[in-house]
Amino acid sequence: MSPTASTRRSRSGRPPAGLRQGEMVREYPQVSLRLPPEIKAKLHALSVISGTPQWRVVSAALECFFRERSQAEQREVLTHMRRQPARDRRQP
Repeated sequence: MSPTASTRRSRSGRPPAGLRQGEMVREYPQVSLRLPPEIKAKLHALSVISGTPQWRVVSAALECFFRERSQAEQREVLTHMRRQPARDRRQP
């Protein structure tokens, strides 16, 4: 090994890939959905074509849907989220 070679070892396994730095997806709560076959196929195709995990496609779609709501509806959603038990939601 040359004297300039790095002795830093890489960690085994996948790097954390959550929404925020250092978060691991496996620590996120799981959700089970029933989708019509054509919607499931579209989700899969969007994931493959974009190179994005399905959970990120769904997350982005929810964010778009939320932004399309009126300011009043957005406030209602945020108020409702604050009332939910902490176990049902992640802290922003």
